Amino acid sequence: MRSNDRRVVVTGMGVATPVGLDVESTWESLREGRVGVGPVTLFDARSFATRIAAELKGFNLWDHLGKDAARWENHGRNTKIALAVAAQAIKDSGLFEDGEIDRNRFGVYLGAGEGQTDFHRFAHLVHRSWDGTKVATQRFTELGTALLDPLVESEQEPGTPSAHVATAFGAKGPNLSCQTACSASAQAIGEATELIRNGDADVILAGGVHSMIHPLGLTGFILLTAMSTRNDEPHRASRPFDRDRDGFVIGEGGGMIVLESYEHARKRKANIYGEIAGQASTADAFRLTDCHDEGRGAISSMRLALADAGINAEDVDYVNAHGTSTKVNDSVETLAIKRALGDRAFGIPISSTKSMTGHLIAAGGVVETIACLLAMRDGVVPPTVNLDHPDDDCDLDYVPHTARSRTIDVAMSNSFGFGGQNTTLVMRRFPG
Repeated sequence: MRSNDRRVVVTGMGVATPVGLDVESTWESLREGRVGVGPVTLFDARSFATRIAAELKGFNLWDHLGKDAARWENHGRNTKIALAVAAQAIKDSGLFEDGEIDRNRFGVYLGAGEGQTDFHRFAHLVHRSWDGTKVATQRFTELGTALLDPLVESEQEPGTPSAHVATAFGAKGPNLSCQTACSASAQAIGEATELIRNGDADVILAGGVHSMIHPLGLTGFILLTAMSTRNDEPHRASRPFDRDRDGFVIGEGGGMIVLESYEHARKRKANIYGEIAGQASTADAFRLTDCHDEGRGAISSMRLALADAGINAEDVDYVNAHGTSTKVNDSVETLAIKRALGDRAFGIPISSTKSMTGHLIAAGGVVETIACLLAMRDGVVPPTVNLDHPDDDCDLDYVPHTARSRTIDVAMSNSFGFGGQNTTLVMRRFPG
């Protein structure tokens, strides 16, 4: 950590995941090894090769915003999830209960993906514009102007959740959105940390949100043969590091943390969950769909994050792996951890909470960051469930099946995204 940096701490958290709609219920499920995967219910997926997903069950914005939820009734799923987890995080932090804050130094930085397509209306529009050989552009434009809803269309933009969160909670400081796929929310946390370190803000709501459980979302990943087709055993489909893994399970959800400068948090006597001690983001610069086969981007991401934190590999007590349950990712991540951490890699408990939540895409990194902070708080390493037969290439301690008690002073979280994006966050128990 550079001497002129302000320390950045976490004072509030909020999540909505397939295994729990708030922080404590999610954490209890992760400790107990509960799986949130089941048949797709958000649309009719009977004709799809993959018919399973990790959906939010029982989610209702009214439970989080009360009567204020009426304002957002016609907005997209990403926006509603973002508002819910932001409300949780702000309430947990006590930010608005400890006196007025400077709203001009209160920002939002989210990792997010595209909103859900208005699929049925869009398909109807394409059908009516078909001239027998192709979509007639002029007809499509004329009908689209009449049929498509401008609010629904605007909700497809990845930047809308951060804008709506800023509006809802009066955050007039920096407002940014990160679109680096599966590393997006982790990268948002890392870059928000830098904004606070550099004095550009005092408080930032950071994290991410994403739901791709819709016809186009599943179709894209099916075409890439990236998802599990273990449709008859959905609770056993996400199996990181197992020799019988056959792809990831798509999930949906969101999470946010309240990041503050230590000075700002101390002044208002806030509860501190931990410190974001180090962060780094790198690119493989290799292929769009494959990580580098020697893990070069992942290795440098871990090494740079540790260097940023001023922490040695020997001091790392837990790693929350990206651990997607795909053949390539799990073996390459294992290799990268060994090369980044050396012999210490064999003595560190490592787990993939995606074995329970599924892969939340842009929201995955923040949920796993929160898992690390809670692991430090409670001295519990969440397990990797469904790890029955570790792959020969996956020879580290992945905490199979059952959580483990352990004092954790330093935790690391990896998030590796489609396109070769890599982000590593290093968290430290506070005070520390």
